[in-house]
Parts: sequence; C-alpha cells; structure tokens
Amino acid sequence: MQFIKIHDKQFEILINEEKIKNRVSELAIEISKKYADKNPLFVSILNGAFIFASDIFRMFKFPCEISFIKVSSYKGLESTGKINLLFGLNENIEGRHVVILEDIIDTGITIDFILKEFEKQNPVSVEICSFITKPDALKVNICSKYIGFEVGNKFLVGYGMDYDGHGRNLNAIYKEFSA
Repeated sequence: MQFIKIHDKQFEILINEEKIKNRVSELAIEISKKYADKNPLFVSILNGAFIFASDIFRMFKFPCEISFIKVSSYKGLESTGKINLLFGLNENIEGRHVVILEDIIDTGITIDFILKEFEKQNPVSVEICSFITKPDALKVNICSKYIGFEVGNKFLVGYGMDYDGHGRNLNAIYKEFSA
C-alpha cells in the first residue's frame, strides 16, 4: 500500500492514476454524446476542479467554452457550511447549455448554492459533472448527471483536491489513513 504525508496527516492511495485517466475519458465521451452540437459552456469550480476540468475540456472535440468560478466552504478538513463566492461567472449563461465541472461533492451545499445562482440566469440546461461524490455525506438533494467515482465519507487529496493547499499536484487520489 502506498502512503504519503501532508502536514500532520497520513494518506493512503484510493484511486490510482490509470483508473482516473480511464474514467475521465469515459466521462468526456458521455458528455460529448449529449453536447456535441450544443456549444456548451463548461464551468470549473476553483480551486479543486481545475485539473479535472482541464482533462475533460481537452478531450471534448466539439465547439465549447470554459469559464471558472471560485467558491469556498472548507477550512482544514471540515466544511464550514457557509459559502463564500470569491469570484463569479463573467459569461452570460442565458440560453446556454452549462456543464459544471466539480472535483468533489460531499455535503452538496456548495453545488446547491451554485445551481440556485445559475438558475436565476435562465440557461437552457445546467448539468453537474462531479469527479468524486460522497453519497453518505450529502446534506442536500443533488443530482449529478455525470459522476467519476462514488466514495465513502473520507477526507481526500490529489488530482486537484487539497489539504490546506497541499496535495493538489498528486496524480492519484489518496484518502486519510485511519489505523
């Protein structure tokens, strides 16, 4: 088993790089089937989803655009339950097909906030593509159209996800180790 240490925590590998690449490719194919002729706007949620968004975006071989928003609800290992919109969407999404690219949905509070904000702008459609979903952690009802992996309620790092700013650069997903 492969372990890493970040700050004061030890993590063990959960999803290796090969599985990540394969699943991201499958997701890009699924999204392409629906949006090939719709010029979708991909919206990446920063900071965590930037690697996932980049991989999906480069695999989408049809006209499309990408934009970014930044929200925050975490401090250390825990969600604060309060959403801070650090910077928002510059594009007009009225009449557009929007695909939100999110690294992880755990409580669902952040994505629920974003969905409500987007609905005010009258897009044709808004769908969620979440790389990781934690069904046991959900506090609101969220329906992700595209899901990379469903995992248990463990703290994760790697592939864009971090622990106080560290670990985003890892090519695999690691879960907090508990002996």
